[in-house]
Amino acid sequence: METKGRARGCTCSVPGTLILLLIYLAYLALGTGVFWALEGRLEWDSSRRFQRDKWALLRNFTCLDGPALDSLIRGIVQAYKSGALVIGNTSSMARWELVGSFFFSVSTITTIGYGNLSPHTLAARLFCIFFALVGIPLNLVVLNRLGRLMLQGMHRCARRLGGALQDPAKARLLAGCGALLSGLLLFLLLPPLLFSYMEGWNYMEGFYFAFITLSTVGFGDYMIGMDPDRKYPVWYKNVISLWILFGMAWLALIIQLILSLMETPGESCSCYHGGSKEDFKPSSWRQGPDGEPEPHSPPPGYHSEETAEVIQHPEPSIHTVHHGKDS
Repeated sequence: METKGRARGCTCSVPGTLILLLIYLAYLALGTGVFWALEGRLEWDSSRRFQRDKWALLRNFTCLDGPALDSLIRGIVQAYKSGALVIGNTSSMARWELVGSFFFSVSTITTIGYGNLSPHTLAARLFCIFFALVGIPLNLVVLNRLGRLMLQGMHRCARRLGGALQDPAKARLLAGCGALLSGLLLFLLLPPLLFSYMEGWNYMEGFYFAFITLSTVGFGDYMIGMDPDRKYPVWYKNVISLWILFGMAWLALIIQLILSLMETPGESCSCYHGGSKEDFKPSSWRQGPDGEPEPHSPPPGYHSEETAEVIQHPEPSIHTVHHGKDS
């Protein structure tokens, strides 16, 4: 009973995770509103000023000379950096609107930092410092919690497969491969198709952007929603923000699996080579009340500290460890 209580205490609470996600989204909403309020007006003023200067140059200079052309080019570059590049009579960038501000908040606390957009007002820069100071640890907590939930789901699949196949090693391998392949499909292989359709990139450019984003490298050489000749739907950047969150959580899961293999390679091997053949018999797996296979009880001489250590180990194959010394 004590062992089951400790095992139950090690699992992640789903309601607690939902509350954490709500806090996370509320914090992003706070950043979205503040950045929109602080930078939106400046973007609008910059857009109008650039529009006025552009038409003034066209009226006053029928044939632009070198310095005037350089001045126009510098104005275009500065307007592009501030998100106020005007094509025709309208600005298609609007990077500090609600959707753009939300995407900037996500890229800030996930530490991607594309570099294509940054606050220009003093108030927004000061807020960005405190927003990132709290948001980055919060983002790490959320990613860690999501990664642990994904890991627990993989372990449940491994236990069920282990009970059906009577081979924990094979079950763990199948569950790990399933998590790896499904993540590759959802977060790296399918998103480039969306980027190709929405941005006009080829598949390799979309795949490159996906990996650079999820790995938080964030070069900024490829950016979504930046083509002034394309009209982007409102949901586009919001969906990409969710993809970034869950894609980084999946990468955290893969990193946890790699770390578990690197930290305890000897224990993983001893699970299969140090035990006797009886450890892999069907009797070592029995059905629990919920239908899931449970490990057999430890021998009477087994210490509670060792039991707690075994229960907390993240790998399902640990159920087949050969306990104690041979008498």
